[in-house]
Amino acid sequence: MNLAELHRKLAAAARLQKPDDRVPYAFEKRIMALVAERTATAWRVQWTRGLWRAAVSCMAVAVVCGAISLFTPDTNDGGNDLSQDFENTLLASVDQGDSTP
Repeated sequence: MNLAELHRKLAAAARLQKPDDRVPYAFEKRIMALVAERTATAWRVQWTRGLWRAAVSCMAVAVVCGAISLFTPDTNDGGNDLSQDFENTLLASVDQGDSTP
């Protein structure tokens, strides 16, 4: 069926119906304005909620990590520094290459 013809027939049938007194004036326009407003801001609201939830989660992780680092006992392992051990291990091959004549 042709959509234009169907639209014309439905509009004609709607015009024949007497308006109902229970429906307030311009009700459909107010509803359509609310629907358009809600769809335009829906993505903003979803992003805002998601970002706030992520911020709260990050703060909780930061507080837990801070508490763990604050309350763990400081163990001194005789002056062994992990960064120095790592650097010595990483540069061992370079030092060996320089010392051979």
